[in-house]
Amino acid sequence: MFRERKHSVANRIVSISQPHVRPIVRGKAAAPVEFGAKISVSVSDGIAYLDRLSWEAFNESEDLVPQVEKFKERFGHYPASVHADKIYGTRENRKFLAEKNIKFSGAPLGRPKSDVSLEEKLARRQSEIDRIPIEGKFGNAKRRFSLDRILAKLKNTAESWIGFIFIVMNLVTLEARSFLRLFQKLFRQQFYRFCFYGNIGLVLKIIPK
Repeated sequence: MFRERKHSVANRIVSISQPHVRPIVRGKAAAPVEFGAKISVSVSDGIAYLDRLSWEAFNESEDLVPQVEKFKERFGHYPASVHADKIYGTRENRKFLAEKNIKFSGAPLGRPKSDVSLEEKLARRQSEIDRIPIEGKFGNAKRRFSLDRILAKLKNTAESWIGFIFIVMNLVTLEARSFLRLFQKLFRQQFYRFCFYGNIGLVLKIIPK
């Protein structure tokens, strides 16, 4: 740096104990630079898939096409729609989705319209609601499963730690679904049994509550 009169050097070591950790510029007010692995995750039917893990910075928009193709490999068909952040709405990604007849939830490119119909406003609002699950997965992974506090020192150990977090999250989701189905089944049986032996009018008053 002194010889070439530079203020930065490529692939510089920022941690002696963890040389694989790279600085990732995020531009956030609280933490403009973050250190750690950067992941790309997709969610389908409540199940989170860890599609990419890298210690180097990358542009998230590059992952949309591979993630859609991975969806087809998993389920045998393309998704009906994709709900993602604005950064994924590049022209190349939109062109790919249009060729596959996949609906994209992002706003159209260009200057925003001054006269937006009520139907378009409701559609945009619904697309924002449909994108909540992926944001919720990251929040849940950080708050409940300590995704933002990976204490492993070795690269392979840290990657395994991150992978197991998503495995456990998916197991919790599946367990909750199984419990819900069991509860619904038991409740339905008790409901029918009560209807047969009890007072139907009383049941109809209890169910809405």
